[in-house]
Parts: sequence; C-alpha cells; structure tokens
Amino acid sequence: MTIILKPVTRENWEEAMDLQVNESQKNFVPSVSVSLAKVYIKPDGENVEYLPFAIYDDQKMVGFMMHAYEENTTYSYWINGFIIDQKYQGNGYGKSALKEMINWITSQFSQCEEIRLTVNKENKYASNIYQKLGFQPTGDVYGDEEVYMYPVKRMV
Repeated sequence: MTIILKPVTRENWEEAMDLQVNESQKNFVPSVSVSLAKVYIKPDGENVEYLPFAIYDDQKMVGFMMHAYEENTTYSYWINGFIIDQKYQGNGYGKSALKEMINWITSQFSQCEEIRLTVNKENKYASNIYQKLGFQPTGDVYGDEEVYMYPVKRMV
C-alpha cells in the first residue's frame, strides 16, 4: 500500500464525488459534495482555509479528507470530511491516510501544536481508530459529535 494525498482539482473532483460510505455510515460523515461546498462557502468564517484531498493507493482513489485551518493559531488545525470508499474499507487505508495527513499538517505548519477532528458519538469504529493513533476526546461537543485532539510532539 502506497498512500498519497492529492489535492482535489478540476481533474479529479468528479471521481471524488463518486466516493461513498456504507449506508450505515452515512449519518456519520458529510458527503464529498458537502465537504467541497465548504471550500467556497466557508461556513466557519473567512479566516478558515479548506484544503480538500483525495486519498490514493498509488493511482487508485480510495477516499477523501479535508484539512481546515486558521493559519495564525497553534490549535486550529482540523481533519474533516474523512471517508474511505465502501469498496476499500477494512484494508488499513483509513489508518494510513490519517497518519499521512498528520505528517502533512505538521510538516506544513510548524506552529501547529494540536490537530483536531470530530467523531459522531455512535461511530465507535472511528473512535477506536482515532484513539489508537493518539487522538483523545477533549470533552467538547460540536453538534452531535465529540471533539478529539492529537497533541503534536516535535523534536526540540
């Protein structure tokens, strides 16, 4: 497996829009179209930038995730809209893609001290994966979702 994050562009956006989770997971994550709309609409304010990524295993698109951030902060670095297509779930893509995104964020933003995401309270499978990778619940709730935080450890 070779996980690569590539920006969603005019060349691959239609393929990204075809990505689907299982029917039982549809209440847990927004569709790719909703995530892509956020890039333009900016529902979290003008200071938040949204970077949508397609997740590839070599040349095969297997998922989608978005990074949202406020550049002049140490804490406002989010992973959201994260899905692995139903055809590719259970193969380790989610865990590998999450690690890749953490590495990308920390290499791009030296001031980043924590990465956050939200998870639906009923999505125990995702909660377990996030916690195994070092994300911990903050106790905060956003809508129906719990906020998790990953502390960035940097070499001094």
